[in-house]
Amino acid sequence: MASQPEEGALHRFGCWLSARVADVSAHPYAQFGFIILCCAWFLVGWGINGLTAALSVLAITLTQMVLNQQAAREVEAHRRDVALHAKLDELILASKEARDEIAGVEELEVEEIAALREANVTPLAKARRQRSRA
Repeated sequence: MASQPEEGALHRFGCWLSARVADVSAHPYAQFGFIILCCAWFLVGWGINGLTAALSVLAITLTQMVLNQQAAREVEAHRRDVALHAKLDELILASKEARDEIAGVEELEVEEIAALREANVTPLAKARRQRSRA
């Protein structure tokens, strides 16, 4: 896996600022503030084109921040999945009763996984019954 480049101070500050703005924007009081801003905009007499442009930029910015956070979460989730599969593969390979072909099964298609599972259901049930009788 490729290492990620060192993040600079400006990047860290941008991430921090983005997270704070997203947190404030997600607060329920932000909706009231937004309504007050729109009402004030019209009371002051500024044009609707300026408000439309400002709201469009705001919407695009917030959408991009949400997408960036989702992408970061997906990278983290993938890393955890890879680690979990490595741990499970190690346990399967270390177990005398487990079938080694099950290690790495996550790389197979769903139908192949189902076939492997079905092939082991009956022997597994028999083994459990024998253990419970003993």
